[in-house]
Amino acid sequence: MSVSFIHPTLMLDASDGFPFGISDVHLWSRPIGHADKHTRNYKQQAIEEKESFKWLHASEYSQRCLAAASQVTYIGDREGDIYEVWARVPNTTTQALFRARRNRKIAESQQTLYAYLSEQPCAGTYAFQVTADTRKSREAREAWMAVRFVAVTIQRPARLRHSNYPPSLQLSAVEAREIQPPSGQKPIHWRLLTTHPIRSLETALQAIRWYSWRWQIEQLFAILKQHGLDLESTQLESVAAIKRLCLVSLGAAVRILQLQRGPRRRLPPCRARLRLQPAAMFSPTQSALEWPYPPTAESLSSLHAGLGYLAHCPIGQMVGIYQSATTRHCALIQRAQTLR
Repeated sequence: MSVSFIHPTLMLDASDGFPFGISDVHLWSRPIGHADKHTRNYKQQAIEEKESFKWLHASEYSQRCLAAASQVTYIGDREGDIYEVWARVPNTTTQALFRARRNRKIAESQQTLYAYLSEQPCAGTYAFQVTADTRKSREAREAWMAVRFVAVTIQRPARLRHSNYPPSLQLSAVEAREIQPPSGQKPIHWRLLTTHPIRSLETALQAIRWYSWRWQIEQLFAILKQHGLDLESTQLESVAAIKRLCLVSLGAAVRILQLQRGPRRRLPPCRARLRLQPAAMFSPTQSALEWPYPPTAESLSSLHAGLGYLAHCPIGQMVGIYQSATTRHCALIQRAQTLR
């Protein structure tokens, strides 16, 4: 018996955050009797032996997928704030941006990172719409955020003292902290680290904006889980079959995420024949339709109506539409499993 995990990397347009698709999917399984970190002497293990290696795996394979891009920023949450990631991910076309997890020692001060950053002068403020979250007892409100930033030099951790990693790394630190939150409400507070040079309020706000788009990966998982495609309820037993189901479901989830953003985006003109599959979108009895390029007025009208319906229907309805297509794929996977 084992537990399966999935770590997808979502590509976003740097100008507006529109989700392009998936650049890498890392799938692995953990045996039920997996030893704990203490037993494995986790801190002394090389990162290649840890599950944290997923961050480097995702960056490496995403860079292959995005080789033609002029600039890529790799964004992650606190879990990815690892010295090895800071040392190995950045290159001439790739930068990194993560939420700070460790209150590190820095070369610029006897103080730690958090204290040194909080002492920097406020560079400016901006308004931020906070959404309600009943799990955290958080109320919806408009929060005013104070922005600070500073260049820092982080030190190589002691666990890597015998490694070939550089003894220090130059990064930029950015803080966005809520000013005077309502009584009883925990202030919104982000501390970010990035390899991008942050020298002005504008570049600091750009880093904050990019990091805020990371929330789309959480939306992607919400679509995959209980309130969406309900991937966790699968009755498949084969690890290989579960991995195939994950990939099928992930493709559907990305398309749903794109449809949520679609009405606000103008796409470039299509130079090929566009093939839609209404059987996966509207009715199991309809056949596939094709629209030629350049399109006719009638074909454009039909296409716009179909995409408009999907873009404006509730998320649960979109999930149901794609579940019908995913169910057919799952049936094929189950059939293949019985034939093995």
